[in-house]
Amino acid sequence: MKRIWALKGLIATVAICTATVACANHDPKGKSKSSVELGPRPYYLLADMDEGPLKQALQDCANQPRPQQASDFSIGHRGAPLQFPEHTEESYRAAARMGAGIVECDATFTKDRELVCRHSQCDLHTTTNILDTDLAGQCSEPFTPFDGSNPASARCCTSDITLAQFKTLKGKMDGSNPRATTVEEYLKGTAGWRTDLYSQSGTLLSHRESIALFQQLGVKMTPELKAPQVSMPYEGDYRQQDYANQLIEEYRQAGVPPQDVFPQSFNLKDVRYWIGHHPRYGQQAVYLDGRDSQGLDPQNPGTWQPDMDTLAGYGVNIIAPPLWMLVTVDGSNRIVPSAYARAARAAGLDIIAWSLERSGPLVNGGGWYYQSIQPAINNDGDTFTLLDVLARDVGVIGVFSDWPATISFYASCQKFLHGKRPALP
Repeated sequence: MKRIWALKGLIATVAICTATVACANHDPKGKSKSSVELGPRPYYLLADMDEGPLKQALQDCANQPRPQQASDFSIGHRGAPLQFPEHTEESYRAAARMGAGIVECDATFTKDRELVCRHSQCDLHTTTNILDTDLAGQCSEPFTPFDGSNPASARCCTSDITLAQFKTLKGKMDGSNPRATTVEEYLKGTAGWRTDLYSQSGTLLSHRESIALFQQLGVKMTPELKAPQVSMPYEGDYRQQDYANQLIEEYRQAGVPPQDVFPQSFNLKDVRYWIGHHPRYGQQAVYLDGRDSQGLDPQNPGTWQPDMDTLAGYGVNIIAPPLWMLVTVDGSNRIVPSAYARAARAAGLDIIAWSLERSGPLVNGGGWYYQSIQPAINNDGDTFTLLDVLARDVGVIGVFSDWPATISFYASCQKFLHGKRPALP
C-alpha cells in the first residue's frame, strides 16, 4: 500500500484517524473553539437498525459519555447538503461542526475566469436564486415555463457572469419544479426528504474564500475540478491545463500544505497532470471513477479500461467510485465487496466512496447510490450496515456524506466495533 501523507496509518481493515476540530464559533482572534456536535440523526439511524452485533456495538458506543471527535474518514460532500444549500458557507460550517475532517469544494470558473464553488458550471438555475434577479437576463437559456407537455427549463452557468456578480447571488437547496409556470414555482423544487428550513441565507463562496474558511475551521480540503460545460480552450486561450493548474496554484498561494489537499477529477488527464506537474499535491490526487456511464461493470474486470494496475502505473494512488460499485450482495443477501473493490485493493489503490445519504431514504430502496444492494436494504438503519462493510471489508479510507455526522459517529466507535465480527474474506 502506497504511503498517503494525510492518511498514514489509516489503511487497515478499518483504521480511522481522528483529531479534535473546532467548528463554527470563533473568538475575536478568529480561532474557532466549539466542539463537534453530531445532532440526532446518527441516533435515529441507530434506532432504526435491525437487531444484531453491529447495532449492539454502536449502541454501546452511543451510551458512552465522551467528547465527540472529527475524523478524516468523514468527508463533507458539498458541505452538509441534506439540510443546508450545497457549497455555501453555512453548509461548510455545518459539515465541520459535525466532525467532517475533510470538506469538498467543487470548483468551476466564472466569465472572468475566477474559480467558484459550484457542483456544476451550469447549475445556477437550480442551486441559486439567479432566475429571481436581474442576472437572469445573462443566463445561457432563459426560463421557459411548463407548457403542458414540455417541462419547465432554464440554463444558467457560472461562465455567464463575473465573480462579482456571482457573489450577489444566494444559494438555495438544489432542485427545480418541472411543472412550473412561473419562476417562483420553478425555484420550489426541493426533494421531500430534504428541507428548506435552513435555505434562507446561502452564502456563495469563491474557491479562494473556501480555502480561507477551511483553514479557519481546521479541516482538510478536497476540491473537485468540474468538467467545463463550455468549449475549451475557453475564449480561445484558457486551456484545460490552465484550469487544472489554477486550482492547485490557489492552494499553493494560500500556503496550504499538500498533505491537507485531495484534488479530485473525473477526468483522468487532470489527475495525471497534477501527478506530473504538481507531484506533491498530485500524490493525493483522487481519480473519481464515473466509467459506469461508459459501460463499466464492477463485477466484470474486462470492462475496466484502464484497469487497476494500469492506473497504479500512472501514479494514481486514490480511486473514488460511487458506493454501489464497491459492494454487491451474496447468496444470503449479505452486503459484500465487489470484484471492483477487491481488484483496487490488490493493485495497491486506496479507495474513497461517494456519497452516503444522497439519493433518498433507504426504506424506499435508496435510489441510484444503492442500486447494487437493494435486496439487502429495507430501512434507513441499513446505512450503518453498508458503512460497516465499506470500512471493514472494502477497506475504504474515507466516505463522502451529505450529512457528515453519520460517518463521524461511526468513526468514533471503532474500539466498540473491534472483534464484533470478523472481516469478510
